[in-house]
Amino acid sequence: MLHTTWKRSLEVRRLKAGIVYLRLRRRVEVLPGAVIKLGDIASIETDRRYADRIRELIVWKMRPEDGNLLMIDMLQIVRLIRRFDPDLTVETFGEPHVLLETTPSGKVKPRYVLLVAAWLLLFFGSGMAIMNFHADVDMPVVQRRIIELLTGRPDRHAWLFEVPYSLGVGLGMLIFFNRVFRKRLNDEPNPLEVEMFMYQENVNHYVITEEYAKTREREAGPDA
Repeated sequence: MLHTTWKRSLEVRRLKAGIVYLRLRRRVEVLPGAVIKLGDIASIETDRRYADRIRELIVWKMRPEDGNLLMIDMLQIVRLIRRFDPDLTVETFGEPHVLLETTPSGKVKPRYVLLVAAWLLLFFGSGMAIMNFHADVDMPVVQRRIIELLTGRPDRHAWLFEVPYSLGVGLGMLIFFNRVFRKRLNDEPNPLEVEMFMYQENVNHYVITEEYAKTREREAGPDA
């Protein structure tokens, strides 16, 4: 009975103190020298009595020595909220860290020159790959032989096979990349988007690992 009463009083005290539900964003673009507030890097749900003040808590001020990528750990956020009010209970969801990327304009802009260069490289590279494949297997001879097998007579120009084959290669590329200009054929990501996503995830994982190592070195001190 005493244990039940104590547990109930503890729960009442917890509800009275308030709960902060917190979910950090994965990656945020910021300006050099920006003052980072908690509301800038996290989604917060809590009581209206202190919601605005929690969102205005200063997490970090960007410095030149921070570089262009900086990691903010969830424990830093929890310590910050506990200093603001030790009675608050913090419930966290999602990622345990957020990456801050410093950009001059506060937003990553597309680099059109690099985009055009990459497009030209992929266009001519894929064209050369297809032509080299055709030359390697002697595709014209194969196509003429197929036409001969189907029609019973040889044909020097196998238009009946070459035209549908050429159209099929283009149609296959459209289906493969799941996009016609800016319009998507369906909501499923194409293989290129999946590879770009995996590349970004690997970069984030590497940066986070390096930042954790730097944090451990700072906490250990110069004599460790």
